[in-house]
Amino acid sequence: MGPESLESIQKSALEDILKKYPEKAQKDRAKHLGVGLPADESQKTCGGVQSNKKTVPGVMSQRGCAYAGSKGVVWGPVKDMVHISHGPVGCSQYSRSGRRNYYIGSTGVDTFVTMNFTTDFQERDIVFGGDKKLTKAIEEINELFPLVKGVSVQSECPIGLIGDDIQATAKKTTALINKPVIPVSCEGFRGVSQSLGHHIANDAIRDHVFTSKGSDVGSTPYDVAIIGDYNIGGDAWASRILLEEMGLRVIAQWSGDATLNELRNGPKAKLNLLHCYRSMNYVSRHMEQEFNIPWIEYNFFGPSKTYESLRKIASQFDQGVQDNAEKVIAKYKPVMDAVLDKYKPRLEGKKVMLYVGGLRPRHVIGAYEDLGMEIIGTGYEFAHNDDYSRTTHEIQRSTVIYDDANEYELEAFCKRIKPDIVAAGVKEKYTFQKMGLPFRQMHSWDYSGPYHGFDGFAIFARDMDMAINSPVWGHNKAPWDAA
Repeated sequence: MGPESLESIQKSALEDILKKYPEKAQKDRAKHLGVGLPADESQKTCGGVQSNKKTVPGVMSQRGCAYAGSKGVVWGPVKDMVHISHGPVGCSQYSRSGRRNYYIGSTGVDTFVTMNFTTDFQERDIVFGGDKKLTKAIEEINELFPLVKGVSVQSECPIGLIGDDIQATAKKTTALINKPVIPVSCEGFRGVSQSLGHHIANDAIRDHVFTSKGSDVGSTPYDVAIIGDYNIGGDAWASRILLEEMGLRVIAQWSGDATLNELRNGPKAKLNLLHCYRSMNYVSRHMEQEFNIPWIEYNFFGPSKTYESLRKIASQFDQGVQDNAEKVIAKYKPVMDAVLDKYKPRLEGKKVMLYVGGLRPRHVIGAYEDLGMEIIGTGYEFAHNDDYSRTTHEIQRSTVIYDDANEYELEAFCKRIKPDIVAAGVKEKYTFQKMGLPFRQMHSWDYSGPYHGFDGFAIFARDMDMAINSPVWGHNKAPWDAA
């Protein structure tokens, strides 16, 4: 399929999809769908799409809420704290272990990520308030889990609606248990998506963590912090290996496998390495302004981007670190070449359609292209315009761009542009598998991983091969096609 014919198919598919909407919805959704072209300087964002706007009422959205952004992404993986979901049990239950993180420790002793804590609001709490219930829960947690280092209070929607003063409760209970209790006003209705939850969570780190003192880790010129790596399938560990081989000292990693003490020590870093821009750019900018710590983005998906990022990180340090980076690349390149020799012949030319939350719709493009695969569609659930601007520089040919896409749009694009694999989130997984399309879950790697770094790429390539070339798809037909 030539570049022109692909672009015309993509534009035609986009027009047909929009025609199905009522006039008002069509006008709105047209702003969020487009066809992006590499280095198209006429458009401010890839495909000219607008983002971070409210979902059209009545149209199914794949987005998460502000509570999900704070509890599920930023605070939830901090392993030595308990994170109370303050409100009805439903939000707590469905956010429990929603993101698969590997972490070190003994669950229920000094590690609490997979445990579920909620104040379990009932009708009387809505009427009379939940402050006393929250206080009691925090006291019980401190008694039952004496090694817990602190507590965060993650507000659900009713808390903001009834006006519970979690700030005052947190201040009172901090004195009662002599440990930090951090209030996070991340009610789900705030903002248009989980993106605001990231920002609110970062503000809580700024206001309640950076004001307290961490342990003394000393200081070296090579201290760095990994920010925005959630250790899915061990990703942060795979990244950390490479940085330490270069001679850098990782004094903190957020927030996968993180501790409260690491958060506190973050301001001691000489350089912040930012992986998930969408969730953590806020706190990185604050640390630059307040503590004079520079930050750079990096991308450890796929060997090409990993080589590029290692050199970019090393360029911030002295010649010794730069020489070490070259040694690391020289050490792992034969291993990566062997992975490519094995899997590229099986995957080359296969077409990929992406739809994920934060950074991955642009970060993973290079990893697929290393394997000779083509990205023909990509989009974000909760991106801002700067995410789409960055995407423009990652694509190599015309690509359908969809912001806050719904199930109808994703299905319709699949039928028209015919990807060989869809890589998206858990909400999309079963729809596409029932359609008979190979699928990979790109929120938690479908219980595989890591995908970051050189260790991760070998697993990424294997997983894509298993997904696409499995014979099972030849035996599967969508129920609606069989009818």
